[in-house]
Amino acid sequence: MPNDYFQFQQFRIEQGRCAMKVSTDACVLGAATDLAGATRLLDIGTGTGLMALMAAQRHPTAAIEAVELDEVAAAQAAANVAASPWAARIRVHAQSLADYVATQFVPFSHISCNPPFFQQSLRSPDAARSTARHAAADSLSFEALAAASAALLLPYGLLTVLLPPLEMRAFEETAARRGLHPATRLVVRHRPGHRPLRHITGFRRTPQPVRESELILHAAGKDAGYSADFKQLLAGFYLAL
Repeated sequence: MPNDYFQFQQFRIEQGRCAMKVSTDACVLGAATDLAGATRLLDIGTGTGLMALMAAQRHPTAAIEAVELDEVAAAQAAANVAASPWAARIRVHAQSLADYVATQFVPFSHISCNPPFFQQSLRSPDAARSTARHAAADSLSFEALAAASAALLLPYGLLTVLLPPLEMRAFEETAARRGLHPATRLVVRHRPGHRPLRHITGFRRTPQPVRESELILHAAGKDAGYSADFKQLLAGFYLAL
């Protein structure tokens, strides 16, 4: 079973009360998100608060808002933030995305999300874990994410989303209807030559050619460890690589 905490170099994530624990997906997204020019960043579905804390570590001045539907997870995220060096720059909101959008009048330069993506698969018996993992009308649908991002993003802003390739294609279609278009795509593979596991896509309001790059998590060979690129990406966060 996962540990009740995950220790990073500059902060600690307590996760015993959260349905979704610290994952490679979230760590890669937090480290790979383009934060150039960030002024205000919104982390949608923050869970433990991990991505908000990674953004705070990476960007020394950005103000960060984090939204989490699950009240228990939001409380744990708030505690993780309070124990971190960046408590003054991060605010955690325990509410639905729709309720949060209704109260916001200041737009964001950056929005990031690792959304629920098992839209068609069977739900977990654990209700909290199921909500965290499944896109549905009662949690966070692709339509809700795209609509909120379109409403809250500055004209030059960037939305960064992590999804498996099939789900990303579906989200791209949804986002396009809201005027958000792929600008960058990081293709994540487990090992060289393996099929893509995840796409991390950056969306902007202006249609443009997509700049694509690749991240290999593990070096070639059955027992090989992390790749050099992965080590470089997470060097400022993991205690050991």
